[in-house]
Amino acid sequence: MKKLTVLKSLVVAMIAFLGFSLTSCNDERYEPIPVKLSDVDGSYKARLVTSQGNKFNEKIIEFKAKDTIITFKDFPVREIVKTIITDPVKADTALAHIGKIEYKLDYTSKINTSQNLVELTFEPKTLALQIPVDGVTKNAVVKLVAKQKGFFVGYDWSLRFGLEAEKITVDGVELTPYQTIKYDVPISVKN
Repeated sequence: MKKLTVLKSLVVAMIAFLGFSLTSCNDERYEPIPVKLSDVDGSYKARLVTSQGNKFNEKIIEFKAKDTIITFKDFPVREIVKTIITDPVKADTALAHIGKIEYKLDYTSKINTSQNLVELTFEPKTLALQIPVDGVTKNAVVKLVAKQKGFFVGYDWSLRFGLEAEKITVDGVELTPYQTIKYDVPISVKN
């Protein structure tokens, strides 16, 4: 009987000791590393969600941020071309001829210390495309806008932003009817 009481006492003491050791870990707090404006600079791999009306497309893209400019070496123009050329075979042929389109997106940045992030205000330029179709080259001008700020988040060191192709003009004539094409980057991580 005495052995059983001693064993129960040891088990209770061990449980109490473990309980105190686990609660002492609660005092450790996450201390974020404060972000700097230069933290935005780098090469990124991103998930791009493109939407137009009820059509959605997702793909992985890459871009670089440096000195207040985000550079896309291969800007996604598929939806733009398919809006201009409605025949899917001709649109795919035109896309093959166009190749990669480089686009530079200017931004200004400001640190938000309370949320440990860098806010990016974008200044998109128009995107000019020459689209070959049926032996003729169509000159398209796409007005890109950024209706929201972008964010470089210090918690996970990711960059998040969005753009919209608000209006497309082909050979001086605005496309109507036209549904806005949205480019959303919900998360991107540095390579």
